[in-house]
Amino acid sequence: MHPGCNIGQVYLCREPIDFRKSINGLSVLVEQELGLNPFGSALYVFINRQHTKLKVLYWHRNGFCLWLKRLEAEKFAWPSEPGASTQRIGLREFEWLLEGFDLWVNKPHKVLNYASVS
Repeated sequence: MHPGCNIGQVYLCREPIDFRKSINGLSVLVEQELGLNPFGSALYVFINRQHTKLKVLYWHRNGFCLWLKRLEAEKFAWPSEPGASTQRIGLREFEWLLEGFDLWVNKPHKVLNYASVS
């Protein structure tokens, strides 16, 4: 991302997209299909059908930025449970996703709620 760009949230588009789409097509998809503001302080992340490429769209001051990451030998982990059209994650989780971690397999310890000690 652009140095100095203030990113508040990261949205993963759950469904794979046609990777021929560029800035215009992706910004319309964010606004009309996902119901989000493409001019907000967020990253909008898209994946191809093979899970080998990511496209990231974001707004910076006076224009859209788009970058692509292509894996040569691996696949990106991606949310698969049914539900909303997007999955919201934090910036740190997005960095982990780019490094190859599966965020949906590794789960934190269960929260335990006790009423008494004995």
